[in-house]
Amino acid sequence: MIDPLAEVVSLLQPGARFSKVVIGAGPWHIHRSDAGQPFYCVVLEGACHVEVDGQAALTLQSGDFLLVPASWGVAMSSLEPPPAGIKSLPVAQGNGVFRIGDQDGPTDLRMLVGHCSFDSPDADLLVALLPRLVHIRGEQRLATLMTLVGEESREQRPAREVVLARLLEVLLIEALRSNAGTTASPGLVRGLADDRLALAIRAMHAQPDRNWTVAQLASEAALSRSAFFERFNRTVGVAPMAYLLAWRMALAKHLLRKNEAGVAAIAERIGYSSASTFSTAFTRHVGQPPTHYAREYVRTSVQDHDQEQVISVRS
Repeated sequence: MIDPLAEVVSLLQPGARFSKVVIGAGPWHIHRSDAGQPFYCVVLEGACHVEVDGQAALTLQSGDFLLVPASWGVAMSSLEPPPAGIKSLPVAQGNGVFRIGDQDGPTDLRMLVGHCSFDSPDADLLVALLPRLVHIRGEQRLATLMTLVGEESREQRPAREVVLARLLEVLLIEALRSNAGTTASPGLVRGLADDRLALAIRAMHAQPDRNWTVAQLASEAALSRSAFFERFNRTVGVAPMAYLLAWRMALAKHLLRKNEAGVAAIAERIGYSSASTFSTAFTRHVGQPPTHYAREYVRTSVQDHDQEQVISVRS
């Protein structure tokens, strides 16, 4: 059976950037800008406030897990915040441990914090299919996975990058599917939690080459056309055909980067009647024709490889 969530996470190509233990004491407040990077944390002890991208503040308590697939600004503070305008700086204590707030007072917060990256050039497109924020309470599996990610990221073991990539895939899928209830923000995860909509979403992923219409997708979901359209919009956050287009374009870009098929073959594989029709749609969506996109990707990859070789020689 096609698993849309696994397909999206796999195409995102998650990679570890940084993982740390944060210990809090007394009043403190921090703010960081992540330029759209994924951020996640689990509270092991105590509690704190967190505000993501200007949204309403959340209170995280022991056992809570937070995932933000694309954060631009994250502000965190103790339950008793410091005076207005005061910013705290984490102090490194070695071995991936940082202390914030009172450097000598008793500990009232301990959490694991992770920052990763999505290596896919289609990250923005794919992240748009996910919830903006995932907040889960009491899932021990997530804390265990984060501990494994932290340990692996600090050790120079054989196949470290491969293990980290797989751990992060599992962590993200576990977090996203744990947040599949009706309280989740609109996105693919919430759509898959809806038994009717899941049938249509899986059909789109299983047959992206089919000439789908809203009526046909509604039939897959055993809903009327109007009921399906409204329910899909409300639950997934985009119209059904907009979701299908986003998925087709993500697949097309992935296939162009692999360079295993020509434009005509890719067009047929994702449901376009001709190479010219596909090229027009791709150019409108991506900003450049598919042939230019493929050449630019090859050129950039070669430059990156040459730069890595130079750095390797110098070191």
